[in-house]
Amino acid sequence: MNLRDLEYLVAVADQRSFRSAATACGVSQPTLSVQLRKLEEQLGVILIDRAASRPVLTPVGQRVVERARVVLAEADSIRVIAREATGSTTELRLGVFPTLGPYLLPHVLHRLGEHFPNLQVLLTEEKTQQLVTMLHSGGLDAALIAMPTDDPHLEALPLFREEFVLAMPAGHLLADDSGAGLEETSPIAPARIAEYELLILDEGHCLGGQVQRWAAKHQVQLRKDYRATSLETMRHMIASGGGLSLLPAMTVLPPVSPTPGLALRRIASPAPSRDIALVWPHTSPRTATLEALAPALTPSLPLVQEVVSRPSQGPPERMVPLGPTSQGLTQ
Repeated sequence: MNLRDLEYLVAVADQRSFRSAATACGVSQPTLSVQLRKLEEQLGVILIDRAASRPVLTPVGQRVVERARVVLAEADSIRVIAREATGSTTELRLGVFPTLGPYLLPHVLHRLGEHFPNLQVLLTEEKTQQLVTMLHSGGLDAALIAMPTDDPHLEALPLFREEFVLAMPAGHLLADDSGAGLEETSPIAPARIAEYELLILDEGHCLGGQVQRWAAKHQVQLRKDYRATSLETMRHMIASGGGLSLLPAMTVLPPVSPTPGLALRRIASPAPSRDIALVWPHTSPRTATLEALAPALTPSLPLVQEVVSRPSQGPPERMVPLGPTSQGLTQ
């Protein structure tokens, strides 16, 4: 039994097809099938029920796959430690959710490349729950998610707090007609927003849940007849007169192009916001690397505040550290 045999078995469990598993592993189907037969002979048990139209793990096969995932993850961790120690190029599989990724990444990818030239970031965009699932299964090394997270198997390093602003059609009664920029607009009280119903995103988007909680706290009603499927859809609905909503600041700040017909206004303190954190499995060997990355993942933008983070253990050998960052939490 070797690691390659375990990779074949896990691939069959994930793909539920010998052909697809072979493709995923980069080998021919006969090669994969023969090796799995040999693995079963070595262990003295049947791991895969081949009688059905698709391969199905036997009960003992399920238990073996569960342990095989742990073994493969540990083997990969050993490779990562070796690569980082020698200064070789390493990959970081980073997840991000859809209402953050397109707006944060243009601000931070250049800094990541500048300060960590030996790090290749492989990005995956999924909803938060899928990102967490991928972290548990070993499909991701780390992810950017909105707090809070109470998952005992994940480490969470707070990065920044992003303010939400009120978005409405230009010319709306709540719009600030002074011509001031977003930062200078006079904040509006939640009580005035409560005179209207808010649009929200469909279920599964963490942004939708955040807006719902703020609305419930301030007795603001939500539109029940329609929920947007994406942030961009909601933005254009608002601009065309379809209602009001709360938008994260980075979704309306440069380099995002202004949306014609969209008016923006800050909300009175304490303004609604979301806290973004970098999370990873607590068993990961890359904690020092991920903590060193944190400053590069925090944008320097209006309405975005760096939050307190725990002291870093320092970057791994041969990685280029960032300069000192503020340790204060802006209230």
